[in-house]
Amino acid sequence: MLESKETGAMTKTYAKEVSTLCSEIAKHASKAKRYVVGIAGPPASGKSTFAASVVDRLNSDFEIGAALLPMDGFHLDNRLLKERGLLHRKGAPETFDANAFCELVSRLHDRSQTIVHPIFDRSMDLSIAGAGMIEPEIDIVIVEGNYLLLNTDPWRSLKKHFDRTVFISPSIRELEDRLVKRWLSHGLEANAARSRTLNNDLPNALFVLEQSASGDVHIG
Repeated sequence: MLESKETGAMTKTYAKEVSTLCSEIAKHASKAKRYVVGIAGPPASGKSTFAASVVDRLNSDFEIGAALLPMDGFHLDNRLLKERGLLHRKGAPETFDANAFCELVSRLHDRSQTIVHPIFDRSMDLSIAGAGMIEPEIDIVIVEGNYLLLNTDPWRSLKKHFDRTVFISPSIRELEDRLVKRWLSHGLEANAARSRTLNNDLPNALFVLEQSASGDVHIG
């Protein structure tokens, strides 16, 4: 997959932070106990790119078995969102199968069996069941998503399952700019891209910033 300009810029922006976090995580890598890290932040904060970079770096430079678990796989299907009148709010907390996600995260320290999870396909705008696997030999699991540190149920149950948490929070102005550019890159016209940002994504971002607990590591 070719790296987009936005992804490439994000990787360079957080290169130092990725390196520092990987060094810290490597100290805790153990065959006896799996280490689970939660990386949270609002939409367009760069958390997905950051998390993927951490996994790649741990596997390549540190030679530690690491896997990525994105929260996006637990999006409710568009058909269900439409029936519930929530399609226009896709990405908000109520548009995820939060209970299933929290239950799966609670099992991540168990290395006795393979953990199967869904993965969200952005090109098709839907989640694919059973598309991801975390094998027993994986030492580190990096979980990423908007709502990992929310102080509301059922999300608040997640924090106790993370050995370390990271919260990424650029300024609102920067988030707005990134979100508009994201929708433009997906083919929306300028007015539609700004409308989608202001009416859905930015309210979600503000909710994350206002309602999330602090992470062990904060990246601004």
